[in-house]
Amino acid sequence: MGSPGWTFLTNHGHVLLCIARDPGIRLRDIAERVGITERAAQRIVADLIEAGYITRRRVGRRNIYQVHPEMPLRHPVEQAHSVGELFRLIEPPRNPAGRS
Repeated sequence: MGSPGWTFLTNHGHVLLCIARDPGIRLRDIAERVGITERAAQRIVADLIEAGYITRRRVGRRNIYQVHPEMPLRHPVEQAHSVGELFRLIEPPRNPAGRS
């Protein structure tokens, strides 16, 4: 199946979701998963840091990111909702040990 012509989430949303799933993810891996260049991934991460959606901490040679799920979505249509709400919609919490 080819790449879709458009998606519901922006590249910024995809990058943020990648970081939420794996706080130690490398820029190269973000770029590959989102389908963008490594330089574009770097710019998006910088945007997210500047806007307060994530923080970056250096551990050795790696970056570890922390997502701030309480931050509001940016567009006026959805800004009454938080990033965390969006994540819960996309990836509901897993039930431990298969419990319902």
